[in-house]
Amino acid sequence: MEIQDLAKSIQGQLIGNVDFFSIDGFTGKFTFLNDAHTGDIVIRHWINSKGIEMAFQKNIACLITQTPKDGAIETAERLNFPLIVTDKIELANAFALSHTIKKYSPNSTNVIITGTNGKSTTSHLIYHILKTSGAHVLTNTDSESEFNTLIDPMVSKLISDEVIANGELDYLVIEISEVQGWLGNIMKNHAALMSEAANPKVGVITNIAMDHIGLVETIDDVFDEISAVPKVIGDGVCVLNHDDELVMKLDAANPFYTSMNEINENDSVYFNGSEIIYQDKAILTVDDLPFKSAHFIQNILSAVGATISLGIDIDVIVEGVKSYKALNRRFAKINDEPLIYDDFAHNPDGIRATISETKKLLPQNQTLYVVCSIRGSRGVEINQLNVDAIVDSMDDDIQLILSSSNDVVNDLNFVEDEEREVFFNTLNKNNVDFIHYDNLKDCLTETYNKADKKDIILLIGAQGMDPAESLLNDII
Repeated sequence: MEIQDLAKSIQGQLIGNVDFFSIDGFTGKFTFLNDAHTGDIVIRHWINSKGIEMAFQKNIACLITQTPKDGAIETAERLNFPLIVTDKIELANAFALSHTIKKYSPNSTNVIITGTNGKSTTSHLIYHILKTSGAHVLTNTDSESEFNTLIDPMVSKLISDEVIANGELDYLVIEISEVQGWLGNIMKNHAALMSEAANPKVGVITNIAMDHIGLVETIDDVFDEISAVPKVIGDGVCVLNHDDELVMKLDAANPFYTSMNEINENDSVYFNGSEIIYQDKAILTVDDLPFKSAHFIQNILSAVGATISLGIDIDVIVEGVKSYKALNRRFAKINDEPLIYDDFAHNPDGIRATISETKKLLPQNQTLYVVCSIRGSRGVEINQLNVDAIVDSMDDDIQLILSSSNDVVNDLNFVEDEEREVFFNTLNKNNVDFIHYDNLKDCLTETYNKADKKDIILLIGAQGMDPAESLLNDII
C-alpha cells in the first residue's frame, strides 16, 4: 500500500514526509500511539506536537488524525514525519478495519450486530455459541460496550493482536453502535460504514429506539442511520426483530425473523411463552434459558437466529445457550438477601424493560428499591427521556433513589446541574418521591442498610453505576 493511496482513500491531506516513515514501510497493523511499534500506523482523533514527536521516536509508518493542534502540523513538517489529516476520522477507522480483516482474517465468516438495545448480550451470546462449537472466534464486545465505535482503531488492533498470538480466526463477531459521534457531531452512516468494512455474512438488528440524544434528534434519524445496514449485508442474512415496527420497515434481501410471539415466517425462530420454537419444534424450554426476562429472551432469539443462519448445528446452539454466563451488568445478580440486580439500563427502553421485569420478581408487600445513576455530561434531552421512563414505571411498591456518583466518575461523565435538575423537576411535577445522593458509595450504603432481606434492589444506569458491585462488596 502506498501512503498516497491511503490518504486518498480516507479523504485526507498528507503533511510532512511523502512516504511511510519507517524503513520497511507499513507492517499492516493499525493501533494506538502507546502500543505502536516500528512500521505501525496510528489513528488518533486528535494529536499535538508531543504526540508527533513520540510517533517520530517510535519510528511508526505514519499517523492519521482529524484534529491536529498545539503545533502538530509544524512539528510534522519540521521532523519530515508523515501526518495525514482527514475531516472524517471514521473513514480512517473503517479503512483500518477493512484492511485488517483482509490481511489478518481473510477467511473468517463475519457477523455484525447493531441496534439500540441488546447488542452486547446478543453479540456475546453469539460469540459463546460459536466457541462452544469449537471455533476460533473473536468479538469486540466488552462489559462496558466501549469497543464498538469508529472513534479509534480498537477493533482493528484486537483482530491483529489475536491472530498474531493465536492463529487464524474462524469467525468475527462485531458489535456496532447504531449511532456514533464525537463532541456532539454525528458520524454519518457510522453503522453502514463499519458494517461494510466487516464484510458480514450475517447481520443482526435488535431494535430501533432513541438513545444518543444530541447526535440524533428524532427516531427517524436513528432509522436513517440503521436503514443502510441491510443494503451493505446484501445477499447475506439479516436477523430482524419481528416485534419492532421500525425494524420491520427495513429493506432486507434475505431476512430471518425473531419474535416473542408465534409467527408464520419460513425463516424464523420465536418464543411461545414457555419454549423457543424453530421449524415447528421446541429447541429450548424457558427453564433452559440463562435469564427469563422478556428483553433478554429477545436477545437469545437473535443469537439463535444468527447462529442458525451460520449453519451451526442445533444441538451446539442449545448447549451454548444453556451454558451461557451473562456479561457484567446485564441483569446480574450480585446478592441474595436482599436480592440485588445490576443492569446497564441507560436509555428509556432499557429502563422500562428492566424495571418491568424486576417488578415481577418482587414478593407481595415488599419494596423494590430502584437505584439510578443520572447520566452525566450527556445532555438534558436523554436525561429527560430517562426520567420520563422512570415515572412511567413507578408504582406504590417502588422507592426511587438517585445518585450523581460524583465520587466515582471522571470529568467526561460528571453530572451537570441542568441534568440533575431535569430529574428533580420531572419527578416533583409527577409527585414521585425520591432521595438523591451526591456520592454513589453513600447512596449504596444507605439503600443496603434500609432494605429488608426480602426486598429487591435494582441498580440501573451507565458509567455512574459501573463501580457499584465493587463498592457493594465492601459495604456488604
